[in-house]
Amino acid sequence: MLQTLIKDKLEVLVLENRTALGKAAAARVSVKIKQLLKVKAIVNIIFAAAPSQNELLSVLIEDESIEWQRINAFHMDEYLGLPTGAEQLFSSFLKKSIFDRVPFASVNCINGHAANPEEECSRYAELLTKFPADLVCMGIGENTHIAFNDPPVANFQDPKLVKVVELDTACRQQQVNDGCFPTIEDVPTHALTLTVPALMSGSDLFCMVPGKNKAQAVVFTLNEPVSEQYPSTILKTHESAVLFADADSFSLMR
Repeated sequence: MLQTLIKDKLEVLVLENRTALGKAAAARVSVKIKQLLKVKAIVNIIFAAAPSQNELLSVLIEDESIEWQRINAFHMDEYLGLPTGAEQLFSSFLKKSIFDRVPFASVNCINGHAANPEEECSRYAELLTKFPADLVCMGIGENTHIAFNDPPVANFQDPKLVKVVELDTACRQQQVNDGCFPTIEDVPTHALTLTVPALMSGSDLFCMVPGKNKAQAVVFTLNEPVSEQYPSTILKTHESAVLFADADSFSLMR
């Protein structure tokens, strides 16, 4: 551990590198899951699909002490317009990384191929209402988005739990920077996303933000006032949220 600090209500842990970050985050997530399972029959977890989550997920799936069969799995966003089975689909990423790797009680994927996206938003919102989130494992975008709540569409008072959004240029470019698409023209322009209130409804938030490409986003998140201009700043208002950074992503902080 390089450093710990508190920004408003947000706990921040700075680790040496991505590997250390993944181990530290997985340890905290595992402890919280086991605490909840002592008092709840089923735990509901929302996962993010992004390279920033790789280290967490790779460690977490090796934890045989977690009673996965008592956990319902959800995810927080999905592209519209990609071919069925495309590797860039977030459901595909998560199936490969965790959904197909451990025996969840249920896996609930957002359907990016739904004939009526608005109806799919309603269907998934009903699931989230029926199974309120206990844990949210998430990241922060280069433009400080959380899920696909980019600055132009983020609404801290959103009446919806899930909505259709148009992705802004910075968000789409990040998908290229992450190596998920060859060019920005290949990145879909629209997606389904859990809204900011849906994410913030989780009892505990764990936010993994490694890598030098996220350094400016970490500065904005921690130093800017809470506003929709920088959606991730809302994390500073949550009663139980932890941000895990590494030396690279924390490198611009003073």
